[in-house]
Amino acid sequence: MHSATNPITPSREDTAVRYTLDPSVSRFRAQAFASGLLATFGHNPIIVIRKFSGEARVDPQALEQSSLEFTVDTASFEIENDISQKDRQEILRIAQQEVLETDKYPEIRYECSSVTGSMVGEGRYWVVLSGNLTLHGVTRPQKIAATVAVNGDTCRASGDFAIRQSEYKIKLVSAAAGALKVKDDVKCTFDIMARKTE
Repeated sequence: MHSATNPITPSREDTAVRYTLDPSVSRFRAQAFASGLLATFGHNPIIVIRKFSGEARVDPQALEQSSLEFTVDTASFEIENDISQKDRQEILRIAQQEVLETDKYPEIRYECSSVTGSMVGEGRYWVVLSGNLTLHGVTRPQKIAATVAVNGDTCRASGDFAIRQSEYKIKLVSAAAGALKVKDDVKCTFDIMARKTE
C-alpha cells in the first residue's frame, strides 16, 4: 500500500522593497485648535516634527503584504506659527511638559499591521494602513489613509489623519481661567519621503 504524499506548494516570491524614512526631506505636522471665549485672539498651534525614523516595506504585487513602522522623537518638536519667540517657547513648553509629558514618554510609535489599497496609476497607489499608535503611554488602533508614489529608489507617501487627545489620556490644556482652551481633536498631516534600503 502506497502512502499518499501532499505536494509542497511553492511560496510566492517576495517582491517587497524596503525603504528607510528620510526626515530631512519630509514634512510631518500636528495642529491643535483653540476654542473658548478668547479663541479668536489665540493661536492654533502647529507642531512640526523634525526627528523620526522608520521603515516602509512596499510590495507592488501584493499591497496587503506591505508594512510600515516609525518612531517619533517628541523632544524634536518645534512650533511653526508666526508668533513671538516668547509665545513660541511657552506653547512648546506646555506641549512637551504638560500635554505630552516627554520626560516620561519620549517616543511616539506607529506599527502597521495590515494594508489595503489599489493602484491608481503607474507606480501610484491609494492605501489605508491599519495599525497601532502608541502615544502618551497608551496604545490604540489607528487607521491612516495615504497616497503612495514609487519612483525608482524613492517612495513618497502623503495624507492626513486625526486623533483625540482624551483617548490617549492627554490633558486638555487651557489658559485665561478657561476662556482659552484647546479642542480634543488634533489633525496630523504628512508628506514623507523614503529611500530604498540597499
